[in-house]
Amino acid sequence: MDTQSTQPNKNKNKIHMNKTLRKTLTILNCLLLMLGNTGGPCLSRLYFNHGGHRNWLLSFLETAGFPILLIPLIISYYYRRSSNPSTRVYFTTPHIFISCAILGLLTGLDDFLYAYGLSFLPVSTSSLLLASHLVFTAVFAFFIVKQRFTPFSINAVALLTVGSVILGLHRNSDRPANVTNGKYIMGFILTLGTAALYGLVLPLIELTYMKAKQVVTYTLVMEMQVIMGFFATLFCVVGMLINHDFQAIPEEARQYELGPVRYYIVLIWSSIFWQFFFLGAVGVIFYVHTLLAAIIIAICIPITQVLGVIFFHEPFSSEKGVAVVLSLWGMASYSYGDYLQSKQKDVAHDQVVGERSDQVIELGDDI
Repeated sequence: MDTQSTQPNKNKNKIHMNKTLRKTLTILNCLLLMLGNTGGPCLSRLYFNHGGHRNWLLSFLETAGFPILLIPLIISYYYRRSSNPSTRVYFTTPHIFISCAILGLLTGLDDFLYAYGLSFLPVSTSSLLLASHLVFTAVFAFFIVKQRFTPFSINAVALLTVGSVILGLHRNSDRPANVTNGKYIMGFILTLGTAALYGLVLPLIELTYMKAKQVVTYTLVMEMQVIMGFFATLFCVVGMLINHDFQAIPEEARQYELGPVRYYIVLIWSSIFWQFFFLGAVGVIFYVHTLLAAIIIAICIPITQVLGVIFFHEPFSSEKGVAVVLSLWGMASYSYGDYLQSKQKDVAHDQVVGERSDQVIELGDDI
């Protein structure tokens, strides 16, 4: 009798612990995503502002920090082994490995487009243009993972598009002094290309989770990120070899305006912050969905704007202010629409659970 009465309590405690752990990890990944999405671009701009000009090197730094993830993976393995000596060393299947390899190569290309575009644009303008990835994410998510358009998402797409157009029409207001009009336009196009490609990668990651044919744990998510980081970094290493970047790094460090020591500090922390970004992104997609990752990235727009003005003394024109307002308005519209959809799903789920519980009770009465 005592065993039967305590069993439900154990199950309840287990469910409660799982929910608590899930919420904790969700918050942690949101924070990592925000740190990476604000710190990464600012450190990249710092590299360019003081004498750095190696686009492939900066692309390499965006994913080169992936070995950091081996530390929690090793800890996770020994923790599992302590309770189950026959546990698997890794959970990645050949199908997941191939998918992540392809996603990694796409990420490497995306890194290069971003670094090349940022070399011609202020970090504040670049962050505003990258907010348009929400548009591309919505479109690709509709076709790839069947996430429906709503009036709120359509409104967000329209607002973000208008914001990008305003920035394009008033490009002379914040064009850096050493950047020609043609290079500014190139940076503009490359950054939009970055947003489009990353808008494709996010739903493809979610599709990989859906097609995994196994239980997707956070350990598997980190393994996937290691694979994607490796192939993205490999893609950039090939570019660095072709461009002779490895031979040029010592000379660039000596000529760096802040000194060689700070040059390497900028490179190291840039790599760490960008790894925060990618790990946070895949974590948020795993625990929630693609759209929340896109929304958090959009939330960081005003933060990056403020950091650009404070640390790099970038001009904050009226056109840029309008673009910020439109981006935040679009983000709020998208967030509210997503909240309503989630609420409707929860209500529908509770109704189904309630009906099943009633059926079980009725069956028990009949017996």
